[in-house]
Amino acid sequence: MEVFREMEKYGHEQVVYCHDRVSGLKSIIAIHDTTLGPALGGCRMWPYDSEEDALIDVLRLSRGMTYKNAVMGLDLGGGKAVIIGDPRKDKSEELFRAFGKFVQSLGGRYITAEDVGIGPSDISIVSSETEFVAGLPDTSGDPSPATAFGVYRGMKACCKVVFGDESLKGRKVAVQGVGHVGRHVVRHLVEEGADVTVTDIFDDILEPVVKEYGVKSVGPEAIYDVECDIFSPCALGAIINDETIGRLKCKIIAGAANNQLKEPRHGVLVEEKGILYAPDFVINGGGVTNVADEFKPGGYKKERAYAQVARIYDKLLRVFEVARSRRIPTYQAADIVAEERINNIGRINRLYLGR
Repeated sequence: MEVFREMEKYGHEQVVYCHDRVSGLKSIIAIHDTTLGPALGGCRMWPYDSEEDALIDVLRLSRGMTYKNAVMGLDLGGGKAVIIGDPRKDKSEELFRAFGKFVQSLGGRYITAEDVGIGPSDISIVSSETEFVAGLPDTSGDPSPATAFGVYRGMKACCKVVFGDESLKGRKVAVQGVGHVGRHVVRHLVEEGADVTVTDIFDDILEPVVKEYGVKSVGPEAIYDVECDIFSPCALGAIINDETIGRLKCKIIAGAANNQLKEPRHGVLVEEKGILYAPDFVINGGGVTNVADEFKPGGYKKERAYAQVARIYDKLLRVFEVARSRRIPTYQAADIVAEERINNIGRINRLYLGR
């Protein structure tokens, strides 16, 4: 793979490969765009099949963070990091400290936080080597509950558009992935009286959720065939693809996973099938919004942060209106909304304010 060609394709500023022989760290940090501010985005740990897969993932994820931060009204750019490894077997103090040193070496261009495979204790170790870290236990903490709350609010906005009623009571919802975020999504749904079916690739994660919330479960592949009002992808990306679209029996796709569309054309196919797609970087913006509150005057305030997260409802309604008025798929409308803010703020930033 030609890295510079991929960077040009996605519009990236910087890609950093990080290796530490002692800890075995193999990591890639991607900074997509810093027009709005330093690049903020979590670190994901995953056993990628190849280094190429890891690069593609971090490029797509970091670009998504630029658009997510823009749509959420944050003065932050987009970045992301991936660590190649199994989060169930390969974690160590040395590995996370080595990663922290690489983050520190970027001088604040990239601020890291949690993502898939990384928890609060891991981020705490990273913070021993860098000041450019967010989402620590003693600040905003685990962003998963805030992400889930935003997804819940986004589902209600989708129901308002599709059914004319935002209530989730009695709605059938299929949740794919019940880890850190998905578990909290299930809690919100059950509390409102939704009829929930869940799945996960890990039985030790799935079974406690089924037991605690009394929901139904199916195998990982069977979740695509569940008849439901809402299909909620809350695991990994690229699950809306040629193989799965024809199997979906839902009116809405609304979930926490990043990069749900394998390719842009799948957003068109979903639209043609009559399914309302909630663009992932809009509906899952709650976590980064919660973390970003740390940088406001006076430090993190949970009530203020969650009030901002709740506005995902309104942000999605705006995206849907742009899509309707311009007669374009919702994923394209979300890009337009994000790019408008990046371009407008970019023009302001060209002003020299003196020293």
